[in-house]
Amino acid sequence: MTVTVLNPATEETIATLDEDGVAEADAAVARARAAFPAWRDVSPHDRGRLLRRLATLVEEHGEELARIESRNVGKPIAGARAEVGMVADVFHFYAGAVDKRHGETIPVAGGVDLTFREPLGVVGLIVPWNFPLNIASWKLGPALACGNTVVLKPAALTPLSALRLAELAREAGIPDGVINVLVGKGSVVGQRLVEHPDIAKIGFTGSTDVGRGVMKGAADTIKRVTLELGGKSANVVFADLERAAAAAPYAVFDNAGQDCCARSRILVEKTVYDRFAQLLIDATRNVKVGDPEDDRTEMGPLISKQHRETVASFLETAPFFQGEAPNNTGFWFPCTLVEATNDDRVAREEVFGPVAALIPFDDEADAIRIANDTPYGLSGSVWTENGARALRVSRALESGVLSINSNSSVRVSTPFGGFKQSGFGRELGLHALDGYSEVKNVFYATER
Repeated sequence: MTVTVLNPATEETIATLDEDGVAEADAAVARARAAFPAWRDVSPHDRGRLLRRLATLVEEHGEELARIESRNVGKPIAGARAEVGMVADVFHFYAGAVDKRHGETIPVAGGVDLTFREPLGVVGLIVPWNFPLNIASWKLGPALACGNTVVLKPAALTPLSALRLAELAREAGIPDGVINVLVGKGSVVGQRLVEHPDIAKIGFTGSTDVGRGVMKGAADTIKRVTLELGGKSANVVFADLERAAAAAPYAVFDNAGQDCCARSRILVEKTVYDRFAQLLIDATRNVKVGDPEDDRTEMGPLISKQHRETVASFLETAPFFQGEAPNNTGFWFPCTLVEATNDDRVAREEVFGPVAALIPFDDEADAIRIANDTPYGLSGSVWTENGARALRVSRALESGVLSINSNSSVRVSTPFGGFKQSGFGRELGLHALDGYSEVKNVFYATER
């Protein structure tokens, strides 16, 4: 069996790869398990040095990796370059974090009590197709820094950047067996990793529905799990309309809306709703949709024909604005604005495409009620010139990653993760290391 990898902008085949199955998954786990003792025992200095070397190689091959990601995912090349830059930053950060995992001494009677942070063993990392290399690095960085070996399964649609990263890891001197990449179906290879008795932990990013299956599959072996799942984030606009409207399109249409952090519910105070809607239309009209290899392009195609059909199914009523997009080959979908209530399907479910729902609210309490009226709780924004209101609303919103007068969600040094059905556990920052290590307590008796 083979996997055919397409360019979503042209529908051309860019690679044909052998498809891995259960046997290949078992072999990868065995390699990782065999490599674990030696990798665990690498000194902190040397492990940090190897991760730093990998970060440097990512920088040196940045344009190559960006081109791979752009062609495989349909990302605008400018965005792909920025993502690859973050990948390098992630490995630099965790190279520096290797020797920062300090244990504790705890006062107890009769001796000294010590804690150690121990690696888990072999971890399975399952990453989605929307940010293949970036999200892979978010998991690889802390997993490797803690001394684990890994089996990485990229999405079958977008495996190319992960395969190239594994080659760079070997070039950096990371030993064979420490990083293993599988190309196969989630229902086969991913499921095997979830159920495999020699996998100590699964780090999963993907849909909430699949995340439920990961939890169920991991239960038989009491496997540790980190889940970063779907989102239906609210962009709450009280004031500062010009800045909020100018930024709002890129909070939804970046990566063609294929982003779990997309602020796809735009909540606007009724007193300024009409004015904001016009400003948003003007800003959306200016989003440059087209050839991902053009440096000026800001939005590319969706990942597949099937996904385009799914996104289109959310348009149950006519949008109040729809931009332009190529209508020849490729899986294109235009920037789309719809008016909605929070009970509409477009406001309840994750569209994962370039569709934003505008929803009016009465006052601060109403905004908080609507924003929290969702099973998700990943990200969101609050736009206001009132500092006290900004903090009140931020504390009241049930989301893991919030921005005030900004739509940014991700930084290498800060924790990322969700509330409610957006998952649990944290990626990035020093917090991510908690998910890839165990606390061991040792009591050392000093009484004679």
